Amino acid sequence: MSTHARPRVFSGIQPTGGIHIGNYLGAIKGWVARQDEKENYFCIVDLHALTVPQDPAALREQVWMMTALLLAAGLDPARCTLFVQSHVRAHAEACWLLNCITPLGWLQRMTQYKDKSARHETVLTGLLDYPVLMAGDILLYDTDEVPVGEDQKQHVELARDIAGRFNHHHGDFFTLPRAVIPEIGARIMGLDDPTAKMSKSLAHVEGHAIRLLDPPKAIERALKRAVTDSGREIRFSDAPEKAGVNNLLAIYKAITGRSAAEVEDDFATARGYGDLKQRVADVVVAELAPLQARYAQYRADPAELERCLARGAAQAAAVAEPKLAALKARMGLVVPVGG
Repeated sequence: MSTHARPRVFSGIQPTGGIHIGNYLGAIKGWVARQDEKENYFCIVDLHALTVPQDPAALREQVWMMTALLLAAGLDPARCTLFVQSHVRAHAEACWLLNCITPLGWLQRMTQYKDKSARHETVLTGLLDYPVLMAGDILLYDTDEVPVGEDQKQHVELARDIAGRFNHHHGDFFTLPRAVIPEIGARIMGLDDPTAKMSKSLAHVEGHAIRLLDPPKAIERALKRAVTDSGREIRFSDAPEKAGVNNLLAIYKAITGRSAAEVEDDFATARGYGDLKQRVADVVVAELAPLQARYAQYRADPAELERCLARGAAQAAAVAEPKLAALKARMGLVVPVGG
């Protein structure tokens, strides 16, 4: 069991791909709202991005972009710890140590590995080992809670299994983390296919997603093209053909904070899906405008971004490095004085 005063939360986000409204409503907006409730660690997981080939210059730019976006969205370094994964070396070291107690079969059964490896002719070892690195991310901080989407829940369960296996062989050491799936805005679907989750890897595809830095005209264009159905009723529904309308209403609900009944009342006099799409576009544009303005300010001051990340890395290392040293000692390694 953890012994820290407040529940500790670890959240990771990859810098690659186009960050979109689904990421914002499903994760980031909740991070900002709850950053005072618990002890929060927010990690830009650039090492995870290397599981597939990356252009080095593009990856560096995406890390800076992600840092500025998270700060612009409202994460406050004075109230949480925001850092880049590769800036805290304990993450990579912990991954190797945990590799040495993790059965290969556990990794081969991971759903995301099977799905992604089937799409690649050459599979990098990092893709198979991704969940162990993620386990290291989580376990180094004696994390109590990991907010994730449904697609990442299996990885948190693996981290829990690895922690339990280690504790069984080496004594009580790791906190057993639990996955927490946000109730609001957890699954924003693709505008072009409302049966599939909006994807960062497809965010560049015209009409699939709303990216956080899209200008108002692009947001309106994407929403006008959003898939709906041949009806006119604007209500939440379990009917498969209403998936597109449900998705638009879910975006509106998550941004406005209104109940499902209040959302339906808002559209009671709407004249069809054209009105729905325009009003959703209006609230999205209004939500993103101040974020985009703050983003521009952060990008204009790279020295401040560097200071934020250096401070966050120092805060994270102050927790992770002693845990790593204790992990090495439990496994029989000779730990040098001071490390």
